[in-house]
Order: sequence, then structure tokens, then C-alpha cells
Amino acid sequence: MKPIYFTDDNFSREVLESTVPVIVDFWATWCGPCKMIAPIIEELAEKYNGKIKVGKLDVDENQQTAIKYGVRSIPTVLFLQNGKVVDTIIGAVPKSQFEQKVSSLI
Repeated sequence: MKPIYFTDDNFSREVLESTVPVIVDFWATWCGPCKMIAPIIEELAEKYNGKIKVGKLDVDENQQTAIKYGVRSIPTVLFLQNGKVVDTIIGAVPKSQFEQKVSSLI
């Protein structure tokens, strides 16, 4: 399973109303560190398919949502449960840090 592409239009339905925890990767095509963590995000989407919803939100194309969540630098990865942010990772970090945060969600 590939990550879902979240947008300003589908964010409420796909993320805030989700019945499972959600990981949202705020990224942009020009962002080097975003490209570094992209394989990790894809791995998480595949590994936790059905347990966690994993997706990406392009900040250049979906500025409303990025502004709403105070995303000032990318990559910023938010971990949401029941529509609320429960954890955050900013910057390119090792896969182990993502795994740690995911394990606290499930």
C-alpha cells in the first residue's frame, strides 16, 4: 500500500475523521530532507496497512492545512489519533524514531 495523498479538500475526511491513527508527512517536491524520509514513509504505509493510515501533504499545493498546523519547516510529520495531534517529528530522522512513535499509537 502506498501513502495516501492528503489535500486541503480531503484532510478533514481522511485525517480528522479517521477511525485509525494517521501519520501525515508535510513535504514539498524541492525539499531534500523530504526525499530522504520518503522511503521510510512508504515502508510505514506498507507495514502498518489497515492499522494506521499513512499519507503525504504537499505544502506548496495545500497551504491552508500547513498553516493551520503551524508547519514552518519541512519535513514535518504529524501523528494524529482521534483527530488530534499526539506527536510530531521535524526534520529527517532515523527510521527507528518513526517506529517508536508508531508503536505508541497502536
